[in-house]
Amino acid sequence: MNKPIEIIRKTREYLLTLVDGLTLEQLNTVPAGFNNNIIWNLGHLVAAQQGVCYRRAGFELRVDEIFFNLYKSDTKPERPVSQAEFEEIKMLFFSTIDQLEADYKENLFSNYEPWTTRYGVVIHNIDEAIGFLPYHEGLHMGYIMALKRVITENK
Repeated sequence: MNKPIEIIRKTREYLLTLVDGLTLEQLNTVPAGFNNNIIWNLGHLVAAQQGVCYRRAGFELRVDEIFFNLYKSDTKPERPVSQAEFEEIKMLFFSTIDQLEADYKENLFSNYEPWTTRYGVVIHNIDEAIGFLPYHEGLHMGYIMALKRVITENK
């Protein structure tokens, strides 16, 4: 197994444990001082992985374009997410990583286009892209932890 993919999978398992027990209303809450909510952050992790790995390699996304556009960078929650949509995000949390791992093993990413992240990191190939994802996931884990703390302390 690819170690960064294993780290992403474990991070996502932890994130779902972290938000377990929160109500849909809490998951959709955008606290004062924040631009987004917990559900947006979870959906964003799926969308970002799709953009970083598939779009940059010139492939079709493995998620619906509408989903991608709701959660890509520089977006924010447009409306409350339903329970069914939350269940879809949880399913995509792992199905997209499983698909990435399978596609990686098939060497499908040979046409990867180099680019520079907003953090100034140059990504040259799929190995560097997959290596960047745990950093991005950890960044959003921190946001989710902060959101949860604010939401549960202000009951």
